[in-house]
Amino acid sequence: MTLLEKYNRMVPRYTSYPPANFFDTAFGEADARRLISDDAGRRPQSIALYVHIPFCRKVCHYCGCNTCGLGSGRQVAPYMEALRREVDMVAALMPDGIRASEIHYGGGTPNVIDADTLISFNSMMMSRFAPTADIETAIECNPAYLDRRYADRLLDAGFNRFSLGIQDFDADVLRMVNRDPSALPVDRLVRHLQGSGASVNLDFIYGLPGQTPDGFARTMERAADIRPDRLVTFSYAHVPWLKKNQTLLDASRLPSADDKLLMFERARQILGRAGYRQLGLDHFVLPDDSLSVAFEQGRLHRNFEGYCSTSDSVYAFGSSAIAQLRGGFVQNVKSVTDYISTVSGGHLPVERGISVNPKVRTVGIAIEQLMCNYRLRWDDVARAAQCSPHEARQACNAFGPQTLADMEADGILSVSPDGIDVSAEGRIFVRNIAARLDPLAGTQGKRFSTTA
Repeated sequence: MTLLEKYNRMVPRYTSYPPANFFDTAFGEADARRLISDDAGRRPQSIALYVHIPFCRKVCHYCGCNTCGLGSGRQVAPYMEALRREVDMVAALMPDGIRASEIHYGGGTPNVIDADTLISFNSMMMSRFAPTADIETAIECNPAYLDRRYADRLLDAGFNRFSLGIQDFDADVLRMVNRDPSALPVDRLVRHLQGSGASVNLDFIYGLPGQTPDGFARTMERAADIRPDRLVTFSYAHVPWLKKNQTLLDASRLPSADDKLLMFERARQILGRAGYRQLGLDHFVLPDDSLSVAFEQGRLHRNFEGYCSTSDSVYAFGSSAIAQLRGGFVQNVKSVTDYISTVSGGHLPVERGISVNPKVRTVGIAIEQLMCNYRLRWDDVARAAQCSPHEARQACNAFGPQTLADMEADGILSVSPDGIDVSAEGRIFVRNIAARLDPLAGTQGKRFSTTA
C-alpha cells in the first residue's frame, strides 16, 4: 500500500479547531456578545477584520464558498447597509483604542459590486477600528470582472493586496467548471498592481475535472513566470453532499488521487525552482514575504482566510462570516435575506457557534503549530495555552492509544520528548498528523473532504 492510499482519508482542513461542523445552533446572540466582549476586553494588540461579500455574477460549479447570484443587484444596497449596522453593533461592544492590522474582503466576488461602494465601506471600517500604520487591506477579485479603472480606484483608496482567483490557465478546464477567464492578460494585470505598490496573490485549484498533471504543470510554469508575491494551490474538495452546485460537475472527469498528488508535487517543484518557499498546506511565498518572515519567527497563524502574521483574533461581518475569537467561534446566518432582516431588527445575525474550554483551546494551539510550522514543541504549546507540557500532551491524545509510531515508521514525521517534526515528504499529510492529536477525530456523523 502506498502512503497516499494509506493516508487519503476524510479529515478536517483544520482552518479552525474545533472544525466548523462542530459549531452548535444552540449557541446564540447572547453567547456571541459575551465572546466578543471577553475577547476585546483583553485589549489585543491588533485584530483582523473580515467582510463577506456573497454576490457572484455566476456561481462556479466547483465553488465551496457561501455565495449567491447577483441577479439585478437589488440586494446589494440593503446588504451593505446591514453590514454597516453589524459593524456598529460589534464596535459598540469593544473598548476604544483597539487597532486593526488586516481587513480582508472575501466572497463571493467582492469586485462585482461598485468600487465606490467598497471604498465608502472601507472608509467607515477605518473610522470604527483605528488602522495600524502597516495595515493590510486585501480584496479577493475574480479577474474576469477586473478592469484597470476598477483596480486603480481601489489602489487610490488604499487597498494594497489583491488575491486573483485564476484557478487554471487552461480555457477548457475553466469552461468545464463554469468560470470565465481573466478580462486582462494576467501578467500585465499583475505588473500594473505591483507597480502601483500592491502585493498580488494568484490562487489556483488542482483536482478539477479535466485537469491533468502535465496541464497543471504548464499552468504553474506560467504562474511562476508572472512572478506574483504569493501563489496558493488549493486542493479541490469534492463535497457535493454540502455544495449542491458541485453536482453539476462531470465527476467522471475528476483526476485520480494519484494524479492530484502528482499535480501538487510538480507544482511544488516548479515553484521551488522559481524561488518560492512552501508554507503550510498550500501557500508559496518569496523569501522576503511577511509570511516567510513570520514562519521564521514562529509567528505564523492560520484562519478561515488563510495564513497571516499579525493577529490571532478575526472579527467577521456579513452572511456566513465566521469570527475567530480567543474564547470560541461565531458564525453568521448564511441566507442574505435572513442576514439583512436580522440585522435590520437590531440583532447580531448569529446562526451557530461554539465556546472553547482550556483543553480544547490547547488542542487548537497544537494543531495550528503543526499546520503553520510543520512542527510543534510541547513547551511552546504549554506557554501559549498557559498549562504544563504534560497537560498539553494529555489534551492532544499524546499519551493515548493512537500513537504516531506508524507515521514515524512511514517517514512522514519524527517524534521526540520535546515534540513533533514533519518531514518534507510528510507535509502533504499534515492534516492526517493533526487528526491523530485531535480527540474529536472520528466523531460519528461528521464528514470531511479527503486529504488528496
